[in-house]
Amino acid sequence: MKKIFITGAAGFIGFHTSQKLLDKGYIVVGIDNFNDYYDTRLKRDRIKEIKKHVHADKFTIIEGDILDTEILQRIARDYAFDAILHLAAYAGVRYSLENPTIYEEVNGLGTLNMLELARHTKVQNFVFASSSSVYGGTASYPSKETDRVDRPISLYAATKKANELTAFTYHNSFGIPITGLRFFTVYGPWGRPDMALSLFTDAIVHNKPIKVFNFGKMARDFTYIDDIVQGIVAALQKPHDYEVFNLGYGESVPLELYITSIEKAMNKKAERELLPMPLGDVPKSSADISKAQKMLGYHSTTPVEVGVPKFIEWYKKYYTSRQT
Repeated sequence: MKKIFITGAAGFIGFHTSQKLLDKGYIVVGIDNFNDYYDTRLKRDRIKEIKKHVHADKFTIIEGDILDTEILQRIARDYAFDAILHLAAYAGVRYSLENPTIYEEVNGLGTLNMLELARHTKVQNFVFASSSSVYGGTASYPSKETDRVDRPISLYAATKKANELTAFTYHNSFGIPITGLRFFTVYGPWGRPDMALSLFTDAIVHNKPIKVFNFGKMARDFTYIDDIVQGIVAALQKPHDYEVFNLGYGESVPLELYITSIEKAMNKKAERELLPMPLGDVPKSSADISKAQKMLGYHSTTPVEVGVPKFIEWYKKYYTSRQT
């Protein structure tokens, strides 16, 4: 039975991945600092949900920061983990332009700390979260791992590309098996409240207009959380020397279709406030997932017409229960 150390375990992706690993019989040790980048109650409720799991006795959560090397060293002493899944990061394109320092600290130094931990504990596998944002405003779709990614248009994207470079250096210098995963617009139940799906749903519920950027001329490779988790688990189970993979649905969906899926699931029309493209954003994302399919056995099965209603169902149940 393998033991996995997960950073950002109370986060959206960390929460779902922890549950899936427990399902598969793994021991999970998680760390999260429960910062207030968004609603901390949601993060703590995710952990409460994990503790209801049938294998909750195999899950440990530590409240701490990946910038604190003493805590990391203590965890390494106390838990002999076999692999590291590094998900902790400050996310979001727009917020990174307003708060650059925290992105450089957490995404940069935090990742370096985790690679140092991997180096000294000699882990069998190091898997980390990158982002589709590294592709910037590419004119080539769908985006392939071999595309040029040295022209980021947001600081968040720059930190993620820097993570890939630093990780390669650690593989090349110390022989650590490392896999980077470029996530494409992940959504689903327990999702972050600052993501479009949550923002749109919340606005519709409260009879407020939704903010539609680039006057609606946007498209995204919206990827349901279960598909992302399948790819993460596959990467953990199959170490590579050093590889980077796209994890997406494999199809770019117009923003209007995404909004329509929300309206249908809620049986309520949205009022749209059309706005120009914000700084650091891109009009389209689209993933070529053929490499992940071939080398990880990755498969995406959930279109937005199926995934969005699942989120709406969770949203209604979760936020209704919080009001009681």
